[in-house]
Amino acid sequence: MKRPVPIDEEIILDQSKYIESQTDLKGVITFCNDYFAEISGYTKEELIGQPHNIVRHPDMPRVVFKLLWDRIQNGHNILAVVKNLAKDGRYYWVFTHFEIIRDINTKEIVGYKAYRKAVSRHITAVLEPLYKKLTEIEKETGNMEESEKYLNDFLKSKGDNITIDNLMEEIYRFY
Repeated sequence: MKRPVPIDEEIILDQSKYIESQTDLKGVITFCNDYFAEISGYTKEELIGQPHNIVRHPDMPRVVFKLLWDRIQNGHNILAVVKNLAKDGRYYWVFTHFEIIRDINTKEIVGYKAYRKAVSRHITAVLEPLYKKLTEIEKETGNMEESEKYLNDFLKSKGDNITIDNLMEEIYRFY
């Protein structure tokens, strides 16, 4: 499927609704709710069977997804703020709670589910410049190591023992 060209127009989300999806272990969409289809501009049929990165906005630093995948593949839920790309090129910000789906009998991880809701402007105002810097570093260096180092240094500058998990939990708590 051809990736849309991003345009600088935000989709305003309904504060009372959640965007929901589930993926297999490789990030292929196995379920999505009607609101996900509505906001993304894709039909459910277009979304199911596609990699979840079908809605990944190019403004999102790869390191954020690396950290996210590292956490959930190691059995930990995670919270993240993500900028997504709709089919028509517009964007929307979401606060996402990623959860692990385990087999009832074996307790093995068999997939992931995510619940997304609208993000307040004050949160995107803080994270957007950071994400922009991380993306610039990745483009300049061609790798994620430098952007991860920058992110870790940024977090250290905010106080002792601040991690990306702490940051997202604090944002969620005060959201």
